[in-house]
Amino acid sequence: MASGIFAILDDIAMLMDDVALASKVATKKTAGILGDDLAVNADKATGFVSSRELPVLWSITKGSLLNKLIIVPIALLLNYSFPEVIKWILVLGGLYLAFEGVEKIFHWLFRRNDEHLEIEKVLSENPEEEEKSKIRSAISTDFILSVEIVIIALGTVLEQSLAVQVITVAIVSLIATVGVYGIVALIVRMDDFGFQLIKKSNGNEIWNTIGNALVKALPVIIKILSFVGTIALILVAGGIFAHNIEMIHHFTEHHLSQIPSILSEALLGVVGGLIAFCVIFLGKKIYTVFNS
Repeated sequence: MASGIFAILDDIAMLMDDVALASKVATKKTAGILGDDLAVNADKATGFVSSRELPVLWSITKGSLLNKLIIVPIALLLNYSFPEVIKWILVLGGLYLAFEGVEKIFHWLFRRNDEHLEIEKVLSENPEEEEKSKIRSAISTDFILSVEIVIIALGTVLEQSLAVQVITVAIVSLIATVGVYGIVALIVRMDDFGFQLIKKSNGNEIWNTIGNALVKALPVIIKILSFVGTIALILVAGGIFAHNIEMIHHFTEHHLSQIPSILSEALLGVVGGLIAFCVIFLGKKIYTVFNS
């Protein structure tokens, strides 16, 4: 009996060692996408009234956890039964990300003023609906990025046992959610922390300066993250196309091998985004004509 218990404990210890090593490798592999995830979600989680920032972020975080609870078992099941399907799911997700990135660039270049007026109008008429809309958009984008994170993490443990696969992917998914949204929470509350430092500085020049720097830095950081987030959407999409569509993979190897991969992936992301944007734009126009 005692020897049986020790044997079980030994098996558990070996399993945990395998999980620890696999989780370390998987986290390194997903580090790039986690950086993109941070930039995209920091952009999505900003622009709210100060008192609503943390509640909104908490809603997005819960949505992100639910996304991963859905994605992880489906990814494991599909990887076991229909591994090819995962590639096409990634490609469809990449088209969505590319569309979002190109749409942001289009609005910034051609409809910037109209967009600001429209947002102000919606906010004044129905701020609750605007908040819900932004949360839904953030959770939708998180879903695609979560698929990418889960698939990359799963790809690092394909040779391991099912138990190691399940635990490793679950750990990476949890790290991705808690880590990303924890950092986003710090970013969006940076100005409030700065105001608190100014308020409690009591004439101390150092604390007052730091507080002012934090307050002034927040809008700059948000603008930078908005830009980086848009670029991240396009790069992630381009990377998905380059690695999961055979024809595009061969094309990049033979015709785009002389340029850095980041530029080729950006090009692929923009092209994919433009195609998706045109299809959706024309689809909306046709729908409007037939329903007018």
